[in-house]
Amino acid sequence: MRHLVAMALVIGLAGSAARAQDGKQPKEINAKGWINTDGLTLEKLKGKVVVVEFWATWCPPCRASIPHLAELRSKLDKSKVEIIGLTDEPKEKVEGFAKDMKMNYAVGYGSTSGGDYGVRGIPHAFIIGTDGLIAWDGHPMDPAFETTLTKMADAVKDKKK
Repeated sequence: MRHLVAMALVIGLAGSAARAQDGKQPKEINAKGWINTDGLTLEKLKGKVVVVEFWATWCPPCRASIPHLAELRSKLDKSKVEIIGLTDEPKEKVEGFAKDMKMNYAVGYGSTSGGDYGVRGIPHAFIIGTDGLIAWDGHPMDPAFETTLTKMADAVKDKKK
């Protein structure tokens, strides 16, 4: 029970502190290597809605959120939305894990971007709008995450019509 209370507190605090990032310009992402892509930059993804999620193989809440992100990757239009998972762990730990977890989105390993984004707890996701600014950030299992992402993806579709 204590663990659940502590986890809820951490998630709640991370969410409230995180909202201070909304509307800010994110720093460019980095990774030593990539899985499911040749490599990505936020600069190259301008015009798309981008999810940047920080996670680790050893993190139980991260493991719980990965299937949700994979489902969103399958559901949302790839020409409008990019999902990127970043971890500081090495390729040796990440490659088999990503395959076993069926991570069907871009995965960057050996990343130092978490510090640039001020991430203090994982999993932690950022939604970056087509304008290149942070539109939302917090826990990827927060219902507001999917709601915000879907609305933003739909808005991109509306612009293209």
